[in-house]
Amino acid sequence: MDKIKLIAYYLPQFHRLKFNDEYWGKGFTEWTNTAKSKPLFKGHYQPHIPADLGFYDLSLSSIREEQAALAQKYGIYGFCYWHYWFRKGYQVMEMPFQEVLKSGTPDFPFCLAWANHDWHNLQTKEVILRQEYGGKDDYEEHFYSLLPAFQDHRYITYKGKPIFVIFDPVGFNDFDEFKRIWNCLALQQGLNSFYFIGIVKEDDDIDTLIQRGYNAVNTIRLGAFFKHINPFRQKLNVVLHKLYKHPYVYEFSDVMKYFINENDEKENVIPTIISGWDHTPRSGKEALVFDHCTPAIFSEHVKDTFEHIKNKDNKLCFIRAWNEWAEGNHLEPDLKYGTGFLEAVSQNLHQLYPTCI
Repeated sequence: MDKIKLIAYYLPQFHRLKFNDEYWGKGFTEWTNTAKSKPLFKGHYQPHIPADLGFYDLSLSSIREEQAALAQKYGIYGFCYWHYWFRKGYQVMEMPFQEVLKSGTPDFPFCLAWANHDWHNLQTKEVILRQEYGGKDDYEEHFYSLLPAFQDHRYITYKGKPIFVIFDPVGFNDFDEFKRIWNCLALQQGLNSFYFIGIVKEDDDIDTLIQRGYNAVNTIRLGAFFKHINPFRQKLNVVLHKLYKHPYVYEFSDVMKYFINENDEKENVIPTIISGWDHTPRSGKEALVFDHCTPAIFSEHVKDTFEHIKNKDNKLCFIRAWNEWAEGNHLEPDLKYGTGFLEAVSQNLHQLYPTCI
């Protein structure tokens, strides 16, 4: 029987790029938000400071290799790199993945997720980069720009089909044409057709996306708990927010039970393990925070996820995320918990597959 394949979402923003220099100021990276964060309420764990890898620069191949070695050591199967294509030929943050592709290192499985959404300035609410869809010529150029990745032996497939994840499938109204063109071009290039995965936040969208032609959906239920949370807790959060500029805080142990449900046992539904959430480095007092996310509590979430998928044929499972530091959403070691979150993943894998790692 196949083993669970854990694929961690990977943010490639930890390096200087022209757009950030011009819009946010020279030298801005995701570390800028991460390092300047401060506690906003009693016991609030901020800032998250990286440990083993430090405040790294993804332009360095040695860092990318260290990341892959660390992930592999603790049972992560591969990385899913966020990929940005806003309009015909316009990309940002492509350098780290392009270097992985050109150099051939690290020799570690990967796939791509198209982050097809607008970028906003969270302070001014301004749209600073708008996602656009350019039709046939745009889709063809997009495909050929990524063809070397799809042809790479490291590219992750499911039943021989290259995996391609789409962040906002609900808002992508031209998916039928996109899918037709990409599958046709893939076959022309000697590849199999794609295994398209659409990310869903609401379970009501699962059947809709499958009917629209997605091969599978990836459930990321960060907000599912809102339907179940105590109304008094909701009102208290609003009061604390208005009176004390308090972010919206919920216990990780309370919300994590809604990250996974029986739908994840379906073959065309791929669950997500959530490695924490604290958006205050980006959003300040407007942020959502899952408090007291410790390795021990996180381990229970990992175990619950594995229970839902261990008997499936499709054992793909995403983790959000490997390195979303400014969202408090990372597996990479920090000064407070070290490798605790990675160890939680590894230990649960060992319980299922004693010789897995």
